[in-house]
Amino acid sequence: MVSTAQFTADAKSFLQKEIAAQIAAVTNLNPPQPIVLGVPTKGDFTWGSFMRAVSAISAITGETNISGRDVPQFLGQLGLIESRQGGKTFSQLGAAITLRHYGMNLDTNALWQSLSPSEQDEWRALLNPSRFYNFQTHHVIDLPENYMGVASRIITMDYQFGLATNLDGANDILQHAANQFSRIALYTDDNVPTGRYDRYSQEYARFIYEAAGNIARKDIQDVSANSIRATMRTWWALVDKTGYSYAWGRTIGDNSYMDTLDIIGFLAAHPEFRPASLQDLSSVYFAAWNSLLRDYEPDRHLLNMFKFGRGSFHYVTVDRQWQQTTGFFYKNAESLENLIAAWRAGGVTEFPATPNLPDVARFDFFRTSNSLPDEFSESGREAGVWLIRNSQFQFALPFTAGGGSGFRAGLSDYQPAPHGLSGFAAPVEQIVPVLTPFLELTNGQTVAACDGADKIIPDKDGNGVMAIWNRFAKIDVTSANTNIDLPFGQSEQFADAGLTSEVKWKLDGDTLIRTEKISAANPMTIRHFTVIFPSTGDFVSTRFEYGKRIDTFSGRDAALEISIESKKISFTENLQATGNSTIGKGTRGAIPLVLHIDADNLQLSPKPLEWKLRIKSVQK
Repeated sequence: MVSTAQFTADAKSFLQKEIAAQIAAVTNLNPPQPIVLGVPTKGDFTWGSFMRAVSAISAITGETNISGRDVPQFLGQLGLIESRQGGKTFSQLGAAITLRHYGMNLDTNALWQSLSPSEQDEWRALLNPSRFYNFQTHHVIDLPENYMGVASRIITMDYQFGLATNLDGANDILQHAANQFSRIALYTDDNVPTGRYDRYSQEYARFIYEAAGNIARKDIQDVSANSIRATMRTWWALVDKTGYSYAWGRTIGDNSYMDTLDIIGFLAAHPEFRPASLQDLSSVYFAAWNSLLRDYEPDRHLLNMFKFGRGSFHYVTVDRQWQQTTGFFYKNAESLENLIAAWRAGGVTEFPATPNLPDVARFDFFRTSNSLPDEFSESGREAGVWLIRNSQFQFALPFTAGGGSGFRAGLSDYQPAPHGLSGFAAPVEQIVPVLTPFLELTNGQTVAACDGADKIIPDKDGNGVMAIWNRFAKIDVTSANTNIDLPFGQSEQFADAGLTSEVKWKLDGDTLIRTEKISAANPMTIRHFTVIFPSTGDFVSTRFEYGKRIDTFSGRDAALEISIESKKISFTENLQATGNSTIGKGTRGAIPLVLHIDADNLQLSPKPLEWKLRIKSVQK
């Protein structure tokens, strides 16, 4: 058991020590120094995240002077950096939350009163959501839909401060931000109708709920509350014993652990949405906190985000390493403050050191063909996630899409594969066939059965799911890693290749089985079939049983047996040692080995092609 008093003391001590080192490293504010702690400061949200971290840690420790800096005055100057550099979105939200720490009455707000009249004008500009929200179109400017939640929180706090005196402006943003909840379903898509449905669904719902509370819009809180309950139930089935939240999509590595801190902080303050007891949530929080500490380098005062084999999305560069580190600090401090209050209110003095996570076997639909508005019925597809957690396996197998807005069709992080499965990992942000075959046709086009599905049919017992594709994602292998964007709100284009794919995933004891049947209306040839199994194991042994090849990948976290079988397809199987290549970079560590499975000139019709892949968990 972990004592809440001891953990509170340990966490506060860590934050106190590290923020002092961070502040001591910042010696120049005007102009802001380009390098802090050996890394650049020019990344998005950098000074806003630092500002929010300083204010949150000051609030939880009670310190008003850190490393010789008067905290309110120091924070005021940090806000001026973001204002002058054109800081947007989360930089602006960080400024609003920082200002809120000192009270809603600006006449007595220590930060606001530390500013000159002209500097207060610069802060007013920083707190104006029109930097990224268009009041004429009622939408964010060239940003994903979830940023509507950011705009809502900023404008409603502006109204609370008295910086925005017209409640109509706040209601305008909030009303439009909440439209998706009533129009589509419980889970929000940040790029309608693409269907990404990653961790931003739950963050969007939480942001709208909090913003609505700021201006007493209970009607909107009621609508978003349904979404929060659904997304929290899904999250509780996703999170693992290390505190890792979403195993697929963009929020990877340390960010996923930070998500856990953030989510549990919200649940601590809003017990009506808790999917589990406060003690069980606290255990998961403790696990995530320790996972982040293992990735923290105290001698450098930075998260080690770019170690060997660690992948990141293209927008998370070394320019944002300091920002990500201070993001950890403020999410830790803000959530811990809520947890301490919840522990006190609930009389909780200890919690289990190891998370008590229930077994899960079910499918959560994000949307069905019947839940889409009419304007998206042709382009949008069904989406959801198959969730498994038991003594043998834990994974999330999503039917979602990564296309659009910098995320291309067939993106590895969104492919229907068992993300989070020990021993397996998808290479980060790559266009590669991760347990999802890429089919090159004779016309030169490459297609894949991914990015949502035309029909999803879960097993009633939760131990399997079937998905059907009549329309295939167009895979542009020539621009696989060039980050070509689709405009926001534009759906990806699907190929009607004359093919149908039926994929059945089934859990059978210690074995996960993927069976696929590919059929065609008319005779045709698949010029090239390719699929890969990326392994986090660093050792492989190969044997043959009755002519069938079986590869056993072993590593520090798991041992998995992989075998392929088909009556009609002759596969070629090859192993690749990835080194430091992009295909070898995973979400939480290296992918040392990749099994490539290929076949050429496959003839279709009248009989379909069928093949099967087995993933067996081997006790180490």
